[in-house]
Amino acid sequence: MPAIRDATEAGPPRTLEITNHAIAHTTADWSSAMTTMEARLAWVNQRRRLGFPVMVAAEDGAVIGFTSYGEFRPREGPVEHSVYVREDAQGRAVGRILLTALIAHAEKRGAHVMIGAIEARYAASVALHKWAVFAETGLQREVGWKFNRRPDPVFMQKILAGS
Repeated sequence: MPAIRDATEAGPPRTLEITNHAIAHTTADWSSAMTTMEARLAWVNQRRRLGFPVMVAAEDGAVIGFTSYGEFRPREGPVEHSVYVREDAQGRAVGRILLTALIAHAEKRGAHVMIGAIEARYAASVALHKWAVFAETGLQREVGWKFNRRPDPVFMQKILAGS
């Protein structure tokens, strides 16, 4: 079972690889352009400066996934999250482990609602969120452009305990 920990200095290069793979091959990230190490470090530093986590799943010393959340909109309360798992580690419950840790962190911090925006055709991610008892709250049609089509984001939310 992978260990979950805060991202260290070694984390951003691995999260960069995982993110760029998702950009190039999936609709988990709707960006068309690969990100850079400079942008990844800025993202991590911004999250930390605002008090938000960047956690990684590590197995045998290698980062195999990561997760984070930040403001959904610039106000207190809802947070929007993301979970990424390295392609060769998918299907081994790494996403479940990361999402469980992230929910616990958000609850401890006092967040009221956690929101995920998921491409509706990305069945594994939708299933992960249903497993974690997120409810579908809305579907938007043809928002964005990737792989010569217009993806449909489904919003899923979980009202957190203790908030």
